[in-house]
Amino acid sequence: MNSPRWLDADEQRAWRAYLRMQGRLTARLNRQLQADSGLSLADYDVLVHLTDREEGRLRPYELQRDLQWEQSRLSHHLTRMQHRGLVTREECADDGRGAYVVITEEGRRAIAAAAPGHVETVRRLFFDGLTREQVTALERLAADVLDRLD
Repeated sequence: MNSPRWLDADEQRAWRAYLRMQGRLTARLNRQLQADSGLSLADYDVLVHLTDREEGRLRPYELQRDLQWEQSRLSHHLTRMQHRGLVTREECADDGRGAYVVITEEGRRAIAAAAPGHVETVRRLFFDGLTREQVTALERLAADVLDRLD
């Protein structure tokens, strides 16, 4: 059995800083959305994926893939969003057993109202402290890691 390739001190500091940053940023973004719009960050993520599609609809497996959520988490979350009138489910004509998740007019109003405050918070907490070079480096870093994950 191969011995673990432990992180060196620099890598460990960088990794732990990344984890702290990601956790704190997610918590702050979630609190801002909840306070300003009543949406959770998870609600916002679902609505963004739906509004990215011109027709405002996706199959559940597409949402699951895009969000990287477990099927049960997605199902429970969509049910909660449906009860709040943000999304609905429609039968899929091509597949009698399948369905679409569709953003409702209420969902469109909710994300339209939430987006300005959310993007301002993202800008203030994250991008305002970075140079253009850092933004470019971050994009390259994220793309490299995502390529390895794929």
